[in-house]
Amino acid sequence: MKKAGVVLLAGVMAFGLAACGSSSSETTAADTTAAATEAEAEETEAEAEAEETEAEAAGKELSGSITMAGSTSMEKFANTLAESFMAAHPDVTVQAEFTGSSAGVEAVLSGQSDIGNSSRNLTEDELAEGAVENIVAIDGIAVVTDPNNTVSDLTRDQLIQIYTGEVTNWSDLGGESLPIVVVGREAGSGTRGAFEEILEIEDQCQYANELDSTGAVMARVASTPGAIGYVSLDVLDDTVKALSLDGVEANEANIKDGSYFLSRPFVMATKGELVDQNELVQALFEYVYSEEGQELVQSVGLITVE
Repeated sequence: MKKAGVVLLAGVMAFGLAACGSSSSETTAADTTAAATEAEAEETEAEAEAEETEAEAAGKELSGSITMAGSTSMEKFANTLAESFMAAHPDVTVQAEFTGSSAGVEAVLSGQSDIGNSSRNLTEDELAEGAVENIVAIDGIAVVTDPNNTVSDLTRDQLIQIYTGEVTNWSDLGGESLPIVVVGREAGSGTRGAFEEILEIEDQCQYANELDSTGAVMARVASTPGAIGYVSLDVLDDTVKALSLDGVEANEANIKDGSYFLSRPFVMATKGELVDQNELVQALFEYVYSEEGQELVQSVGLITVE
């Protein structure tokens, strides 16, 4: 009887231990299941947040219009920039007019344009009125003649003498006996302003022709024996002959190292600082100064600001 009681007690204890073991196992499984469920919930929440962020980004896609006005010398650059930016942002329209640098700065100051393109540094008066000079590229100014001119190089002094009327025949410069036809841009042109300012001959030039666009200067010089003019480096082609100055060729390398003295900035002027501009204008400038934008600058024959 005593032995039977011992066996019974052992059975009860074994049953109890088994029950405890089962409870512990069930608890562990429950904890694991709960953890997995929580992880899945967190992952789902993260995915939802990511989708929401993407939706918000899509909802903030740029739309609207940007207006630019100004330098005809910047026409190639401005049109290429506009096309590239609109391709990246299909809901944005970039409109560019080419009315001359001074007119462009005046337009941005009066609120008629978002950006005033100027192929020269801004004047003290323009800066005082609130215009901000945002340099986006550097352009060289090439001195060109008709293709048959035998003169290939001019000194700085000779160039000054030509444009101020002191020298009027190519024979005085080692060329053929042919009258010099002095061609330039109209008053208010950024190219003219930069050219005359660099040579320090403002209001002293004796022009035979004052033309209202870079293309018109190229065409007149190309077709007129004895003509000389000045144009942006990026528009050069074989219809004209580019002269070296002080023995230095007009090219990007020489402009970057400072050995070619006729160069000027391309400015996209704003009224007020960039941080004060609307979202579209800020985005356009971010694009211009990006790696892609600077590659675009180079693609049209200009020099990057970096």
